[in-house]
Amino acid sequence: MLFGIPDQSPTLLARTVRAGRLRWLHTMAAGGGGQVRAAGLSPDEMRRVVFTTSAGVHAGPLAEFAVFGLLAGAKRLPHLLELNAGHRWSSHFRMAQLRDQTVVVLGLGGIGTETARLLSALGTRVLGVRRRPEPCEYAESVHGIDALPGLLAQADGVVVTLPGTAYTDKLLDRAMFTAMKPGTVLVNVGRGTVVDEDALVDALRSGQVGSAYLDVTAVEPLPPDSPLWTLPQVVVSPHTAAIDPGNRVRVAHLFADNLRRFVGGEPLRNVVDPVHFY
Repeated sequence: MLFGIPDQSPTLLARTVRAGRLRWLHTMAAGGGGQVRAAGLSPDEMRRVVFTTSAGVHAGPLAEFAVFGLLAGAKRLPHLLELNAGHRWSSHFRMAQLRDQTVVVLGLGGIGTETARLLSALGTRVLGVRRRPEPCEYAESVHGIDALPGLLAQADGVVVTLPGTAYTDKLLDRAMFTAMKPGTVLVNVGRGTVVDEDALVDALRSGQVGSAYLDVTAVEPLPPDSPLWTLPQVVVSPHTAAIDPGNRVRVAHLFADNLRRFVGGEPLRNVVDPVHFY
């Protein structure tokens, strides 16, 4: 067994698996399935080694970042920063309240469910989207991906918590941004590949997306020449919203529980799906 991917390198992961003795590897990342996919392992290797992730341990801090982004959009943080930078006391302008808004949460795993819980406590109307549209107690309704365009037309904010898979790649494309209400606030705490960033930039420039709060981007680190750095209505967090003082302790506790299960022959938590890699 192994705790963590060597140097976070898919190449070293592949070498370790092909050495032949590994039976279980636990990734420290919640999205460790993407690293497993990048290793290019064969079906036989995927059957021989069980991969587990730290999914769920980051639900609290990432849900808070999602709420932060939605609040920043509702309270017009980009405009406030512009006024502050220019030392300007403007005339009054309107701010929104989350209690009056509708938010679509894409993905209702640990992060999405916790986001929905926090939003529902604030009085927000929450519409959930998941691959299998099972009910969520904190969402008014839960829908499949096919319903997304109609849901986006109702939303004041959109929170992405989806993993990066072949099925979610550029899910939020130009057509989806067109379906949104003008001024929609976008928060991404899932994977950057879920968003077509060229389409997002155009939507931000046109005002279709009012502001965006991104903890993840399609390419990381975000290239210095990306327009996302310079658009005033965008806040980029360098994939760090999940890191808080308790992060390592929560990961260690999850690993310890899985170790107990591994030794006892019990099913492990957070086993990576060999098809979808999450």
